[in-house]
Amino acid sequence: MVLVNDFTPAGLLAPVRGLVFDCDGVLFDSYGANTLYYNLILEGLGLPPMTPDQEHYVHSATVRESLAYVVPPHRMDEALAVRATIDYRRVIPAMVPEPGLYALLSWALSAGYRLGVFTNRMTTMDLVADIFGLRQYFKPLLNASLVRPKPHPEGLHRILAAWGMRPGEMAFLGDSRVDEHTARAAGVRFWAYRSETLDADLHIPDYYTLRRALARGKAAGPGGS
Repeated sequence: MVLVNDFTPAGLLAPVRGLVFDCDGVLFDSYGANTLYYNLILEGLGLPPMTPDQEHYVHSATVRESLAYVVPPHRMDEALAVRATIDYRRVIPAMVPEPGLYALLSWALSAGYRLGVFTNRMTTMDLVADIFGLRQYFKPLLNASLVRPKPHPEGLHRILAAWGMRPGEMAFLGDSRVDEHTARAAGVRFWAYRSETLDADLHIPDYYTLRRALARGKAAGPGGS
């Protein structure tokens, strides 16, 4: 395991010119917001709140997968009706930006990095971007309503094409096995954010440390060491 720290060789980061982020658990601590969202659906059905296992599952699955996991099959139509009544402006503000995130994004743009998002969220990603002011940093912002959801690599392939980059010049930052498999399927580097059990090219403990390491890589240049 290669942990990013102040002694990480610059050559491990120097080739990267584009960073693509997952949303939940990477840009934001959204565990509480996700839990609130699905518990509101269950509450509307008169069902008890999620178990810890269910909370963990919905944290990285698509909406369709999550509903199928927490709602009895014969009540799925009811669940969809309840879901349609939820005001996401009640849920999304419960998300918490990861420490150091905005400082990293601002620095990365000024240093010439391309930044993107590929998430299994659907249209709620647009509201997240608006509430937290993300559009100034990320182009594109891809979600599961625009491309096939992770672990299918379509989103990463589309970003590579839009940026005109080779796979070796991109890193995908994620926190789940789904993210890991997505990066491998696309042939890009996988950097695990605060998820040391994943098989990653680099492990990121926090964004302050990543920013310093990227700065060393940038100074070293593509062939730096």
